[in-house]
Amino acid sequence: MTDIDRAAEAIRAGELVVYPTETVYGLGADALDADAVERAFAAKGRPRSNPMSLGVPDVETAAEYVDPTERERAFMREFLPGPVTVVCERRESVPDVLTAGKDRVGVRVPDHELALELLEAVAPTPITATSANVSGRASVLRSEDLDDEIREDAAVVLDGGETAGTESTVVDVSAGTIHRRGAMADEIEAWLDEH
Repeated sequence: MTDIDRAAEAIRAGELVVYPTETVYGLGADALDADAVERAFAAKGRPRSNPMSLGVPDVETAAEYVDPTERERAFMREFLPGPVTVVCERRESVPDVLTAGKDRVGVRVPDHELALELLEAVAPTPITATSANVSGRASVLRSEDLDDEIREDAAVVLDGGETAGTESTVVDVSAGTIHRRGAMADEIEAWLDEH
């Protein structure tokens, strides 16, 4: 059994998995399983009022969990996969615990081979797309730098070497707002101004 198979099995069993992305290491759980999402919040010590995003292998799969506007679809086609989190209207299948009860959720399609292999292995189920660190601590760029609490709670750690380290840019395309500037923020801002 490959590491990806073990990680996919762990996700399906409601366990946590650490995976690399093109930005930082992420903490994955079945984003539709409220108990698994709760475990991810607990492992990070993250306030439940701070929503998590969901990760999918492609824009088509994203449309199963969010209801993007035409502008959001155009943006996704332009920037995904990539270091961007796109905030969209969520569908009913997305649990309240993931979004802190809000009606919008962040969508991530990472541009990283291992992350995409994992997402494809569990598809169409989305996984949590949140950084694999205890809240308030630095994001993790190498698997050996994981916080002990995260390492102990994760069933599988996928090691993809060192990541780039710049967080994804979080953007609400319909509002034309960048919530967090990160990778490609200038290009994203330019796109928002032009469209």
